[in-house]
Amino acid sequence: MAAIRIAPSRAQSALNLLRAVNSGSSSCPCHSNPQHHHNAHPTLNPFAGHKRSLATPTDRSQQKEYAFEMAASAIRFGPGVTKEVGMDFKNMGARKVLVVTDPTVLHLDAMKQVQEGLDREGIPFEVFSNTRVEPKDYSIREAIDFAKPYQPDAFLAVGGGSVIDTAKLMNLYTTCPDADFLDFVNAPLGKGLPITAKLKPLIAVPTTAGTGSETTGTAIFDLVDKKAKTGIAHRNLKPTLGICDPLNTRTMPSAVHASSGLDVLCHSLESWTAIPYYERTPRPTNPINRPAYQGANPISDIFSLQALRSTVKYLPRAVADPDDFEAQSNMLLAATLAGVGFGNAGVHLCHGMSYPISSQNPGYKHAGYAVEQNIIPHGVSVAVTAPAVFKFTGASNPERHLAAAEAFGVDISQVKKESAGEVLSEALSEFLVKLGDQPRGLKALGFNSGHIDALVEGTIPQARVLMLAPNLDTSGGQEEREQLRGLFEEAMEY
Repeated sequence: MAAIRIAPSRAQSALNLLRAVNSGSSSCPCHSNPQHHHNAHPTLNPFAGHKRSLATPTDRSQQKEYAFEMAASAIRFGPGVTKEVGMDFKNMGARKVLVVTDPTVLHLDAMKQVQEGLDREGIPFEVFSNTRVEPKDYSIREAIDFAKPYQPDAFLAVGGGSVIDTAKLMNLYTTCPDADFLDFVNAPLGKGLPITAKLKPLIAVPTTAGTGSETTGTAIFDLVDKKAKTGIAHRNLKPTLGICDPLNTRTMPSAVHASSGLDVLCHSLESWTAIPYYERTPRPTNPINRPAYQGANPISDIFSLQALRSTVKYLPRAVADPDDFEAQSNMLLAATLAGVGFGNAGVHLCHGMSYPISSQNPGYKHAGYAVEQNIIPHGVSVAVTAPAVFKFTGASNPERHLAAAEAFGVDISQVKKESAGEVLSEALSEFLVKLGDQPRGLKALGFNSGHIDALVEGTIPQARVLMLAPNLDTSGGQEEREQLRGLFEEAMEY
């Protein structure tokens, strides 16, 4: 008896076609050919390598990201633009501005320009000048307590990253006065809640060329009782406007130029080598939960690589010659470019490891800083591990590490891919040594092998940045601890 062939329903035909497309057996020349340009790298074709799935339940925690966002403050760049700030607040309709600065910047020309600009436009203001360099949670709380009774309708930060970060948090907690301090602090040290409130206008006037804080939604501080550096990161925290005036960085001492510039160096290198955004998990269930630090992406790449090239070219000049205005201007621009890059792509191991290095300082005070307390400047704490870090991450993406080495002037034409990490590490070490007055490893900061366990435990909570680290097991278990231990041991000296 002949078999009876039953014609498939329309639904079954559609399902068969979908399966054929997913399996690669389609006769369509585009869908069946993995080398066709429609099936290119995910940064060009976000659907490449992804099978369409039917409407069945999935584990969302294991779903990879499929999109990236770009967010940055408006930026105004040019010598002398600080004098425009009064007009900006008048244009916003501000009637009560809180100016945030620190005891050193209070007496510099940048503050004079700001105050004169506000006075010209008849805008009332108060000044908070007790910002701590490398803020602690208690110094942040003191600043918030100052701001709450004043109830400003706008903020103006004039200073380095510590000042700008403090102003961001004053803005946040005066807008959300009933919030617990840990509500918005990055998990797992805090609750990591998204910022849903509309914050007041904040204009940032950087006086250092390093943090890029004028462009980002990140604010960093020490959580003292946890002996850990942490912060708050959300794109709604970013300033309304960053006024980048190269005249304001001319008063920086050489040591501050160097450490600030090393922060730019690591911002650019880490964002350039972070895992790609489409490898990050979990995929957010709501776009408000998409982290500011998303992983390397095609737009951040442009900013990060240019910032790296500029830093390698101009930082040594800015450190060596306080009158090299061209180098200083280009370093301020590089800091801003890197801020846009890492503010959206993120950083990873150098920063994650730097937080316990700074907060567990065994007694080091960096030369050239006019502060009373012991201090490992942020840029120093990130750069000291960089040679070890990029040797470790090199195998994750040799091409990117070699491109970074090339930015340092290395001839990579004959370099094997398996040597990428080592080559970049050597280029970094040479750059740091030539820059001068940099501690050549953790030993020079006063750390020894007995400190490593505490440094590892202080790094583990930095999940926000460690999740972007290539080659790192981020399960929080023994394997991750052993990897971090090896990195700290390698970073003891270079």
